Formats: sequence, structure tokens, C-alpha cells
Amino acid sequence: MGPIDHKKGLLLTAFGGLMLTFDIPLLRLANGEAWSVMLLRSGVTVVAALALHALLRRRDATTPPMIPGKAGLVVAALYGLTSVTFMLAVHLTTSANVAFILAFNTFFAAVFAAIFLKERPHLYTVAAMAVMVFAVLLIVEDGISAGHWLGDLLALATAFFAAAAITVSRASGKDMGFAALISAVVPAAAAAFVVGGSGFAVEQPWWLVFNGAVVMPLSFALLGNAPKWIPAPEVAMFYLLETVLAPIWIYMLFAERPSNQSLVGGLILIAALAAHSVWQLRRESG
Repeated sequence: MGPIDHKKGLLLTAFGGLMLTFDIPLLRLANGEAWSVMLLRSGVTVVAALALHALLRRRDATTPPMIPGKAGLVVAALYGLTSVTFMLAVHLTTSANVAFILAFNTFFAAVFAAIFLKERPHLYTVAAMAVMVFAVLLIVEDGISAGHWLGDLLALATAFFAAAAITVSRASGKDMGFAALISAVVPAAAAAFVVGGSGFAVEQPWWLVFNGAVVMPLSFALLGNAPKWIPAPEVAMFYLLETVLAPIWIYMLFAERPSNQSLVGGLILIAALAAHSVWQLRRESG
């Protein structure tokens, strides 16, 4: 893989990460019950993925399968679990806490890459990960004292599953863009089971339709393909755009401010990310 491919991967992954920052605000704007939100957002994503894949196959018979082999099944299952834990976390803790804790994705990705892919992280990356561990512990401890510890733990599980999916994608070397999208079948099926007994409740469903039909297909397709071009820890770094921007969108839309301790933890995370990104750019430029 040459420098042009790497730069292409960085640009596409950055755009996918940027699109993902709008996910939490759109979920909140829908103003619905957690399982109902999950059902509509995931269901629309599945329909969009199937329609897009069918269109691409019609134009080009060499379009890769939606789920490329056993690795594709594993990736789809992991991203499906990611969606379930993420959407429940959004409803059980503050949006800022979810966005901050998702930054731990990078730590898990670096650990998995070192263990399974033999991609040993640089000492500077290890140092940044150590700082991030401290910051996440601050946020989770604050969540325990505030009574929304379950939501914080679900956000941590989201980071774990996402990092595992990135690592499997990287190891396979296959196109996992559609596997990431079709994974929405998992939360859609789980939500349909729950909503079937309790009833559907979403006040502003069109936000979820836009999210599922446009935002999620773009972000997941790009982020799901990213491990073909750049290492897993670098992919995970772009998920951290959500850590930086989602709390800003939430504050602008809902005036929801994180607690002082969560804010300190989040700022430490952002500082660690910024410092590591600057070092990475200088290292690559020579």
C-alpha cells in the first residue's frame, strides 16, 4: 500500500467519521422511546443498504458480496452489537458521556491490533492510550456517582465491539462496507421484538429516516472499508471525531452540558487525541 492509498484512506475515513458525529443529535431530535428509535433507525438503514447494494450489483457484476464470507458474518455481528449497546447508552446516560467514552475505541483497537495483527503501537501511541484510560475512568466514575453507570458501561461496550469489528476487518483485508451496514438487522430484530409488545413511540420519525437512509450508510460504508487502507488504530482515531463534535452539537441543540468531571475527562481525551494526531502527521511527513 503506497502513500497515495494511505492518504485516500485518511480522507475517506475522516469524512465517514465526520458524518458519524451527527448520529447522536439525530437520535435525540427524534424524541422517542429507546427501542422504537432503534427499530426505525436500524430498519431504514437495512433497507438503504439492500437498495444500494442491488443498484451497484446491477451496474457492476463484480461488486463484492454484502457479507464476504465468515469474516463478514463476524464483522456484521460485532457492528450489530455495537448498534444495540450504542443506542441504549444514548438513552441511559448523557450524550456527552457516550461520545467521550466511545474514544476508548482507540485503546481497544490498539490492544487488539498488537495481539492479533502483530501491529505493535509506537511508544507515543501507548502513552496516549494511557492518558485516555485515565480520562475514561474519570468519566465512568462520575457516571457511577450520578446514577447512570449502566449507560456508561454500555458506551464502553460499544467501543469494545467497534474496535473488535475494525480489527477483524483489517485482518481479513476484504470489503466490509456493506457488512457494517447490513449489521443493522441485529438491532432491528431485537427492537422489533420489544416494540411488538410495548408499542411504537417516536415523536419526530423523519430525523431517524434521514439518519438511517443517508448518515449511517455513508459513515458506516466509509468506516467499514477504512481498514483496507489504514491500520486499525488509525481507523479508531477517526471515530473520535464524534467525541469532539457530538457534545458540541448536543450543547447547541439541547443546551445539555456535561458535568464538570465528565468535561475534564473529555477534554483530556481530546488533548491526547490532538497531541497524538500532530505527532502522527509529523512522523509521516518526514
